[in-house]
Order: sequence, then structure tokens, then C-alpha cells
Amino acid sequence: MNSFGNIFRVTTFGESHGAAIGCIIDGVPAGLRIDERFIQSELDKRRPGQNSFATPRKESDTANILSGVFEGKSTGQPIGIVIYNENQKSSDYSDIADLFRPGHADFTYTAKYGFRDYRGGGRSSARETATRVAAGAVAKLMLNEIGIKVGYGLLSVGSIDAKEEDFDFADTSEIFGLDRATEQAMKDEILNAKNSHDSIGGKVLVSIKNAPAGLGAPLYDKLDATLAEAMMGINGVKAVEIGDGCAVSKMRGSENNDLINKDGFVTNHAGGILGGISNGAEIRVTIHFKPTPSIFIPQQTVTTDNKETLLKLKGRHDPCIAARGAVVAGSMAAIVIADALLMGMSSTISNLKKVWTK
Repeated sequence: MNSFGNIFRVTTFGESHGAAIGCIIDGVPAGLRIDERFIQSELDKRRPGQNSFATPRKESDTANILSGVFEGKSTGQPIGIVIYNENQKSSDYSDIADLFRPGHADFTYTAKYGFRDYRGGGRSSARETATRVAAGAVAKLMLNEIGIKVGYGLLSVGSIDAKEEDFDFADTSEIFGLDRATEQAMKDEILNAKNSHDSIGGKVLVSIKNAPAGLGAPLYDKLDATLAEAMMGINGVKAVEIGDGCAVSKMRGSENNDLINKDGFVTNHAGGILGGISNGAEIRVTIHFKPTPSIFIPQQTVTTDNKETLLKLKGRHDPCIAARGAVVAGSMAAIVIADALLMGMSSTISNLKKVWTK
């Protein structure tokens, strides 16, 4: 319930307004160089309070490594990372202790557990995703060793679409926009929603390059299914597409099939995955984020004892969760690929012999 992965396995803990959030990463091979500056740089990308396009909540999101690292390298034991919360304002939520916020998990958490932590949503808050970025950074350090690159960026905000895919530019953009030519229009769309006390949805593209053919498994551990599970587990994600995604339902087989020549696949409608197994082409995942449910327009709702009332929300919230969500999506993709690499090592007897035969 709070863990993801098989061999490279991440377990997270903590709440939005608790003392800290953190993760435990199992399965990291011993001897991996753990670059703490890189891990922090990844967290800094997602860190709140940096510009007008994100929540003004100020957090340093400093990664404190507690275990599993010695003299700069992984020991093969669980790596523990804790991130202390520094800027909670729980008083912002005192007025909604007995209310269900529309679009949030308040109602469903209460239905399941009988009560909830109303301070920022507790465990359901996107604050938890910082731990996934920390774990994803460790996964990326592993992927870097074999040349696999994970890129991500904002493909659309509302009706504004990127026309180009420039992952290097996205890495420098305040909103992780993929297209220099449409970035300002995306920013304007976000600020227009914010100034209207509203929010806006967005679409993120994740690209995985240089992944070898053979990752994933048939039937119940398909690579595309695992990627979809990873992305759907991110707060606010309502749909995931692999390759051409929903567009394939309008195609003929002659249009959708990726032809092959001696150099590889001619097209990539499949998004780098066939039969649940990577085919060596670029893996492409598109993730759809809903508008942030925390808005400052009065909304009809009910109290915990089912009395109708009007919600007037206050607090600090992202006007477009897709922007910082892009960082989280890239991190989850790295975790999936790292796990698939480790699992794939046992797929043939020859692989076992390489390791264990002397």
C-alpha cells in the first residue's frame, strides 16, 4: 500500500503537516556511487515556493541520508532518506476540519478509515511526492551507469500545446515546458487561472531513451502496465497513454503497426513497448493531470455529519499541478526502469551463470 517495485522497492512515509516525510529504498546494488548533490538537485526541481507558478509554501526539501551509504557508495542495504517539513501552516485548515473538500480525497479517506488528517490532506497530499523524487534520483544514478536517459516536460496546459519536444529546454524552464515558443503562453494560462482563483490541468510527456530491448514481462508484469500504475499513483493523474495512446482506437492496423528494417523500427506508434516488453526504441509515456482541486472559488459541499454548506478555502496551492508533477513522473519512470533492469537479470540461465559461475 505504501511500497512500489519488486527488487528496486520504494516505501514512503510521512504526512504533509507531520514532522517529516521520507523513503526507504531496497534493492540498490552495492557499490553504486551515491551523488548527494545530484539527489538534492532533483529535489530542488520539484521544491515548492520558487516562483509564481507553484505553491508559495517554503520548504528547503533537504535530503538527509540515514542509512545504506558508506564512503559515498551504496552498501547493498536499505537506503533511508528523510526530508523534514519546515513550513507547515496547519491553522489554514482548521476551518475545514469538518468539511469535505470537492475534488479531494477527504470523503474517500473518511469512508475507508473512519477519520482523516485534515491538515493539507495528510497522507493524500502531494507533499509525499518529494520522497518519490528522492528515490527516483537514486534510480537515475543507477540508470546513468548504463546510459539510460529519462526526460520529461510539460506537453500542454489547458488548450495550449507544445509544438516541439526539447527536453534540454524543459530542464531549464520554470514550468518544465517542452517548447520554448509556447512556454510563455503556458505560463499565461497558469497565471490566468490563478488570478481567477481557479486552477488548470495539464499534460506531461516522459521519454526514456537507450533502454535495452527485453525489459518487462508478459501478461501480469508488462512494462507498460507497470509504468501506467506508477503514473496513476501520482496525485492528480487521471489518464496515462503509451506511445500513440488513445489515438490508436481510430487507426487501422496498417497505420498503427511499426515496420522494421535492418536498423530497427521505422516508426514508434507503440511507444517502445510490444507485448509488455521494451523493444529498444524510445519509451514514450503521456500523463494527464487534472486541475488542482484546491481553488478559492466558493464551492458547495457537505460537513462530516452530512449537512450542506459552502466551502471557502484558504491556504497555499499550486495553480497547475502538472508543472511540478512532471518532475515526479520522470522520477517514477526511473524507478520502474531500474526495477525492470534488476528483474530482467534473472530471465535467462546464461545471466545467472555470468554472475555465479567461477
